Amino acid sequence: VAWCLDYSGNASGARRARRRSSGESPGDGQTLRSSGRQINVRVKRTNNPPPGQSKRKATDTEEEDDQSEKKYRKCEKAGCSATYPVCFASASERCAKNGYTSRWYHLSCGEHFCNECFDHYYRSHKDGYETFASWKKVWTSNGKSEPSLKAFMADQQLPFWVQCTKPDCRKWRQLTKEIQLTASLAATYRCGMKFNNIKRVAEVTDSWWHSMLILPPLFKESPASPFLAAYYPDCVGMSPSGSASNASLTELRADHCRAVQPQIPGLCPYFQPFYQPNECGKALCVRPDMMELDELYEFPEFSRDPTMYLALRNLILASWHRNCKVPSRRQPTSVCHNRNNPNNGFCFSLKEVLTAQKCALHIIVRGLRNVIIIGAGASGLAAARQLQNFGSQVMVLEARDRIGGRVWDDTSLGVTVGRGAQIVNGCVNNPIALMCEQVGIKMHKLGDRCDLFQEGGQATDPAIDKRMDFHFNAILDVVSEWRKDKSQNQDIPLKEKVQEVKKNFLQESGIQFSELEEKVLQFHLSNLEYACGSTLDQVSARSWDHNEFFAQFSGDHTLLTKGYSLLLHKLGEGLDIRTKCPVCNLVLVTVPLTLLQKNTIQFNPPLPERKLKAIHSLGAGIIEKIALQFPYRFWDSKIQGADYFGHIPPGPDKRGMFSVFYDMEPQGKQAVLMSVITGDAVPVVRDMEDKEVVDECMKVLRELFKEQEVPEPLHFFVTHWSKDVWSQMSYSFVKTGGSGEAYDILAEDVQGKVFFAGEATNRHFPQTVTGAYLSGVREASKMAAM
Repeated sequence: VAWCLDYSGNASGARRARRRSSGESPGDGQTLRSSGRQINVRVKRTNNPPPGQSKRKATDTEEEDDQSEKKYRKCEKAGCSATYPVCFASASERCAKNGYTSRWYHLSCGEHFCNECFDHYYRSHKDGYETFASWKKVWTSNGKSEPSLKAFMADQQLPFWVQCTKPDCRKWRQLTKEIQLTASLAATYRCGMKFNNIKRVAEVTDSWWHSMLILPPLFKESPASPFLAAYYPDCVGMSPSGSASNASLTELRADHCRAVQPQIPGLCPYFQPFYQPNECGKALCVRPDMMELDELYEFPEFSRDPTMYLALRNLILASWHRNCKVPSRRQPTSVCHNRNNPNNGFCFSLKEVLTAQKCALHIIVRGLRNVIIIGAGASGLAAARQLQNFGSQVMVLEARDRIGGRVWDDTSLGVTVGRGAQIVNGCVNNPIALMCEQVGIKMHKLGDRCDLFQEGGQATDPAIDKRMDFHFNAILDVVSEWRKDKSQNQDIPLKEKVQEVKKNFLQESGIQFSELEEKVLQFHLSNLEYACGSTLDQVSARSWDHNEFFAQFSGDHTLLTKGYSLLLHKLGEGLDIRTKCPVCNLVLVTVPLTLLQKNTIQFNPPLPERKLKAIHSLGAGIIEKIALQFPYRFWDSKIQGADYFGHIPPGPDKRGMFSVFYDMEPQGKQAVLMSVITGDAVPVVRDMEDKEVVDECMKVLRELFKEQEVPEPLHFFVTHWSKDVWSQMSYSFVKTGGSGEAYDILAEDVQGKVFFAGEATNRHFPQTVTGAYLSGVREASKMAAM
């Protein structure tokens, strides 16, 4: 199905907005190219009679001059340059064509219709009235904008235009009203094909063209329409007359209480680029009916009427998400009428992928320089890829002998186990999910069930788990209320505040937690330390979840069973990456926060005091992992297909010691479990030998599965991120007395020469590979704009 850009919408494949001349005033004997036909321009008579003729009376001469003036009437629209308007409609038998009319109706500087054609459709006794009335009914049923006669004329009467497909031509040609533009015609049309009355017209290239449009162009059958069925089409840049009237859609639009994602066959469910009506905040999502703040900043010229911008932006986003991988040879060529320059990027062919080479022709950047990036982690590789796409020469310097940074996949146990990151937290609109779709990597959706087992092997009553989960979240809700009126210098450690809230609750309610309930609460606190990457006595009670104030990635949490490394290696393809290359002179810094805190990199001149304060107000969190390969899956009968299970600590002193076990090949044949070490347990295992850590872990597993034999592991590994010379951490958190603003300050460049990226510079999405990746893209854009 072809999609078309109309003047104000385009019903049932009817008419196209036309490309017109700018209305240049012709001189004597000059031909005006307009409306697909040549028009001989009449010359106004003078008051001087030819020799030999008597001079008439002054009154006769004045009457004759008045008649001459009536031969032409200018458009009354202020600023319109069409000195000699021409009616494009030719609907009435009395159409003024290029002659006199009592009033010209302006659509653009080169598009007008006469008063006679207006009456033909608007007056109920005229032949065209039923046509207008039928169109008006459809428009009113589907849209919100006024179904005016101007909208009808732009929607139904403007002719189609087609562009020659010959690379050395690419001229635009007007089709007669009898010819319907189709995708196949647009894909194959070449100048010289036998179509009646196809004429060339002057191209409109003046910058003021858009400002002279009375009605914004609207798309028909846009690729965005399946995404935006819950919106009125004219609110998102599409034609109401090009949308079928549908009672269920009307009900959906009238229902202000729900937001339903469109179901588009073949589309990855994690691709949701547009908000649905009344939908809550969602990361990397845009309102299809209004420009975002950063868009208004970049394109202020569309702020008054953003419809044209929205139509194009929505179309591009939808086209990208519908086919982000390999272009299909059977996809139709898109067709559009460009009201400005036909080569300015308003026209896209869905047969062609949106490549950097095609976009580069329209990207003008002055003073691009060579760039050195320090660190080949997710942020460094993302920045390098983006800058190289922008045309910069990029060199990535990495101190390790591998790329990935804190992404490090291990395959020694027969499956991929991430020594660092391996989980995608929230897949909807997550760029990691998008890249997985592009590369063809399957993500395993993590289930909701996580049974809790006590030492001794007994499963915890789900009712107790649910009750303590409620109390745990209630404690955090009270912390959220407490911090609302607290300044930064009133901050206290999260551990202290949680204990205080718990104590007050028990005293006021008279409730006493049982021994088991206390242990379950300790499990949830251990999970919180896992999320923060630190013991709670180091974490800010005021800002521990600062990023939750911004829209986060929603949807499924998934396990990358093949690891993150494949994605990062794809990002690194074709880049100049130098490993085993420590440096002390740099442009883009993507090193972990710990290295900045410990002055591992020397800056000359030193970093500003503001940035140093921010660096030290953040904490460098650490978690460790242990992975064990067994001869068989001894846990299957008890776990019954769950992706993970929890271990309730026997006491607070054991909190964080192997609190959750992940099955690394769910529903598979390999027998590998991975567990995490968090909070106070991290320093306990720091100086232990790997075999000692394994022995401690096996003690726990044998307690959890006491009713059966637990075999010795065949192979194992234990991470040591705290001792990794180029990391010394896992991910950042806000320390007591700090704030989320520190992430923004850390992201600031220094004098436009030294830039910073990494998860600790992303206030919205810290502690994640996604946050690191997006920070790299952010810095690449800043550097390219310098």
